[in-house]
Amino acid sequence: MSLSFHLEFDILHEYDPGSTGIQVPVGLGLGEHTVDLLAHLDTGAAFCIFQREFAEILGLAPERGMAQWVSTATGRFLTYGHEASLEVAGLRFDSMVFFAADAGFRRNVLGRRGFLDLFRVAIVHSEGRLYLSPHE
Repeated sequence: MSLSFHLEFDILHEYDPGSTGIQVPVGLGLGEHTVDLLAHLDTGAAFCIFQREFAEILGLAPERGMAQWVSTATGRFLTYGHEASLEVAGLRFDSMVFFAADAGFRRNVLGRRGFLDLFRVAIVHSEGRLYLSPHE
């Protein structure tokens, strides 16, 4: 028995399927401060996590946020959560994001809480296509 499904999405983001990960341009903002960066879509990440330097660019003292330890396959690291705005594919929304405590942390990720839980998502990796619609 074969099933067929029809899904509709508002946004198509094309990326290079040959590159490391699914990179997505992100605008990160707080008040009048904004920074543009590239983040990896990470369905295994619990949170949206960004480099410490971006908190500082936004005028935040990272340690004043909510402390949150994050565990990975290679160990644990400390992050600090802050409310900020994210802009992805032309959609702007408020989210709890986390900044790494360690200045040596060099990766930015869009995870399940704060990003994936706000969107319907489809990935056709062989074609380098990421489909998004706000979750209503």
